[in-house]
Amino acid sequence: MVERPKTSAWTRAAQALGWLDPATNGVAPAIYPSTNYSRTAAYEKHEGRGYTRDDNPTYDQAEALISDLEGGSEALLFASGMAAATVPFQALAPGDHVVVSEILYFGLRKWLTTVAEPWGLVVDFVPSWDHEAVARAMRPGQTKLVWVETPCNPTWDVTDIRAIADIAHSAGALLAVDSTAATPVLTRPLALGADLVMHSASKYLNGHGDVLAGVLVTAQDHALWQRIRYLRFEGGAVLGPFEAWLLLRGMRTLFLRVTRSCESAMLIARHFEAHPKIVAVCYPGLASHRGHDVACKQMAGGFGGMLSLRVRGGREAALEVVKALQIIVRATSLGGVESLIEHRASVEGLDSPIPDDLLRLSVGIEDPADLIADLEQALA
Repeated sequence: MVERPKTSAWTRAAQALGWLDPATNGVAPAIYPSTNYSRTAAYEKHEGRGYTRDDNPTYDQAEALISDLEGGSEALLFASGMAAATVPFQALAPGDHVVVSEILYFGLRKWLTTVAEPWGLVVDFVPSWDHEAVARAMRPGQTKLVWVETPCNPTWDVTDIRAIADIAHSAGALLAVDSTAATPVLTRPLALGADLVMHSASKYLNGHGDVLAGVLVTAQDHALWQRIRYLRFEGGAVLGPFEAWLLLRGMRTLFLRVTRSCESAMLIARHFEAHPKIVAVCYPGLASHRGHDVACKQMAGGFGGMLSLRVRGGREAALEVVKALQIIVRATSLGGVESLIEHRASVEGLDSPIPDDLLRLSVGIEDPADLIADLEQALA
């Protein structure tokens, strides 16, 4: 076998690691729909495959590519981002203490308060961009996991991953990073000291709004990772082969899409930063954002395709802007090729810590001039 030359992550993603279908030498990856596999006459597994819940070959290339892009030792696909996000907490024991970003995906916050805490986990929510607050929250010997989301949804505050990793490790805890918004194009948390990285793969990794998926990547094998593997297999929260194939297909354009979204988001953020009808633009690429310096240090190639606009006039004014948009789609989710907007507080409900005047914008790959014009006419 001829050894492949060393290439950039962009090239490895575009070529899906250069794997060819072993049966046909096809360039496009194959889909393996079989749920089970025959055994040898001695009733041993062929190539270690016994049942599709953990052994479907369609997972192999997608997991290998994500692990490669993140610089991890192994990746595991899950049936959704929530399945991937919750299983590290499920792998802990009642009485264990976890420290979690104060601002993060609302679905995970709700799960932690309604499921994890009643089950027995001790959860402290802290502003993870504040190193001193994180350090004060640690309970050496009891804290098992620190979970941060950076940039965090939907204020896009940035956490210094290396600094928080040092704090977590000094207390004997592991650090997990939800890097959905940054993607491995912009940030590689494992290289900054994190132990686990999570993506809602439905978002940027897939990029086309047609897959529900999640993924966890580990820096190395450890007891928590073995427990996570066990829970995925026994809990059955696995991805279907067609979804895994769609995810891999989407990742081949990851660098193109993220680069374009970052460029457009920066143009939009700069355009509206001083707009008279905008109170604030939340975007780490702006020097006015409190996480800008950290973002410059740990995000390479852009500051993400997500930003939030705080509309002057509060909730009603923000909802009027959303109502008047003609090009940007009113919808939940993020990271697709089309631009989406939502009034986040309405989606999260009465318990939301998000300001009523905030609109979350996922910038797609359209002409940024069209997006700016649509926002301008809506604000008018």
